[in-house]
Amino acid sequence: MPIITVRVDGDLKKRMEALPQINWSEVMRRAIIEEIERANGRDIATALLLNEKNRIKPEGRYDSTEEIRRWRSLLIPQ
Repeated sequence: MPIITVRVDGDLKKRMEALPQINWSEVMRRAIIEEIERANGRDIATALLLNEKNRIKPEGRYDSTEEIRRWRSLLIPQ
């Protein structure tokens, strides 16, 4: 497993040492995972918003069924 280094100030280090029962590596792992998941969620939300913003809406009345029938009649003569 790769190793990373995290720097904290002296006061925070003393406070962490006062709680030896806490696995600080695990706390950091969870925090990193949560931040990655949150960032990925923001990416999805942004993509959805952009998709809605850029959606082309036809002017006036548009019936896809009529359009399909029109194309079929052009491609398959009766």
